[in-house]
Amino acid sequence: MFDKLVIANRGEIAVRILRACQELGIRTVAVYSEADRQALHVRLADEAYAIGPPPARDSYLRADRIIDVARASQAGAIHPGYGFLAENAGFAAACAEAGITFIGPPASAIAAMGDKVEARRRMQAAGVPVVPGTDVDLRDEEALVAAGRVGFPLFIKAAAGGGGKGLRLVERADELERALGAARREAQKAFGDDRVYLEKAVQGARHVEIQVLADAHGHTIHLGERECSIQRRHQKLVEEAPSPALDEELRRRMGQVAVQAAAAVGYQNAGTVEFLLDQDRSFHFLEMNTRLQVEHPVTEAITGIDIVAKQLRIAAGHPLHIRQEDVRLRGHAIECRITAEDPFNGFLPANGRIVRLHQPGGPGVRVDAGTQEGLEISTFYDSLLAKLITWGENREAAIRRMASALREYRIVGVATSIPFHRWLMGQEAFLRGQYDTSALEVWAADHAGASWLAEADREERRPLAALAAVLLSHEQQQRPRPGLEPCDDGDGGRGWRSAPSWKLAGRWEAMGR
Repeated sequence: MFDKLVIANRGEIAVRILRACQELGIRTVAVYSEADRQALHVRLADEAYAIGPPPARDSYLRADRIIDVARASQAGAIHPGYGFLAENAGFAAACAEAGITFIGPPASAIAAMGDKVEARRRMQAAGVPVVPGTDVDLRDEEALVAAGRVGFPLFIKAAAGGGGKGLRLVERADELERALGAARREAQKAFGDDRVYLEKAVQGARHVEIQVLADAHGHTIHLGERECSIQRRHQKLVEEAPSPALDEELRRRMGQVAVQAAAAVGYQNAGTVEFLLDQDRSFHFLEMNTRLQVEHPVTEAITGIDIVAKQLRIAAGHPLHIRQEDVRLRGHAIECRITAEDPFNGFLPANGRIVRLHQPGGPGVRVDAGTQEGLEISTFYDSLLAKLITWGENREAAIRRMASALREYRIVGVATSIPFHRWLMGQEAFLRGQYDTSALEVWAADHAGASWLAEADREERRPLAALAAVLLSHEQQQRPRPGLEPCDDGDGGRGWRSAPSWKLAGRWEAMGR
C-alpha cells in the first residue's frame, strides 16, 4: 500500500478520501486554494500545500502544481475525487509519466468513455444497447437532416463531457438551429470542445446506474444499482439504492451489461455505468463515469463494501478478493445532497459564513461533509456542502429515518437545500417510488411554482435567517480576522498580530513556479 497520498480535491470528498486513507495507514497530503485555507480537509490532513488563488482554473485544475506537490511531499499516489481533474485523461497520463499512481482507471479508458461519441461507438461494438442517436459530430445542416431520423423530442449533448453542460432538450424542428448554437457555445466554455451529437429523448425514463469494480487481474464485478431520477435541470438531488423499479432479474441483466461495458474499454478501479430505464423495462447505455461518484455511499450502505478503500487497494495492485456471488444487498439507503442553494429563490447559489452547525446522528445515519462552524461558503466552487445518508431495513424505514435526520439538521448563516429535502420526504409519489427524471418539474408545476415548498419550512427559515444575521454581526465584532492572534499592544492593552500558519508543510510560493 502507498505510504503517502495527495488528495487533489476539496470539500466533503476530500474529507471522505482522507478518512479512508487514515484507516489504511496512509499519510495524507491536502492541497488548497487561498479560499480554502481554513477548510476542514486542510486541518485534518497530515500535510497541506497551497496551490493558487480561488478560481479553480488557477488552483484545483492546475495539474502541474498538483504533481509538483506530490513530488515535493514524496507522495506515491494522487486521488482526484470527483470533478476537477478526476476524468481528465491528460492528468492521469501525466501522473503515470511522473511515476505517480493515479487512483482511477487508465488514461485510455478515461479518454474512451469521456468522449461521448466515442463511448457510444465502443458500446455499440460491444453489444451494449445505446439510446438511438447520432455517433459523429455533425455540422448544423447535417444535424437538421439527422434530427428527422432520430425523431423529436431529442437532446443535443456535448461530446466532450456531461453534468448537464452543453445539454439542450429540443421539442420541435424549428427549435433545433438555435439550440445547436447555444449547446455548442456552452460546451466550448465548459470543455474547450464544441462538438455535439443528437440523442433521442426517452420520455418517462428513470436514471439508473450500476457501480462496478475492476482490478488489474481481469476481475470485474458490479455492486448493484442506484436510482438517480430525482433531478433538477439534469443535476441529481437525491439517490437511493436499490432502485424501487428493479427486480432481481432486471438487476442481474443490467449488472451483466455494465460489467461488459467496463471490460470493453479495459477498465480498472471504480466506475459507474449509467442507463436510462424505459417504461417497458428496456434499458439503454447513457454514459460511463470513470471516477468515484458523489452517490457512492448508498451502495456502501447496502453492500458493506468501502468503495474508496477498494479504489486504493486496486490501484496498489491488489486483487479484488470479492466474487460476484459474494455481493449481497441488504436493506435500503437514501442520500440527500445538501447544497448551498436557496430553494425559496429558484435554487440560486448561496454564500456566506456558517455561524452555527448541527449535524444529525444516530443508528443508520451518516453525514459526509466538509463543513464546520466559521467556514466561508463562496461561489467559486460547486454548491455541495454535505451528503446525508440514511439506511433502513427497507425503503420505508430509510425514508422515515431520513425525514427525522433532516428535521434535526441545522445550518445557520447560509441558505441550503434542506427544506426541499424535507418537503420531498413527504410527497406521496416519492413514498410510493413512482417517479422518473421529469418528476420534479411535474410536481413543482402541480404546486404552483415556488409555493410547492411547505409553508412550515418557509416560516422556519425566517427566524433562522434573522438569528444568523444577529450571530454573524456579534461574531464579527468579537472575533479577529482569520490569520490574527492576540498580543500586547505595547501600551498595556491588547491587540492583534499576524499569526503563524499552524499547519503548512509547504507553500506553493516557497516551491517555485
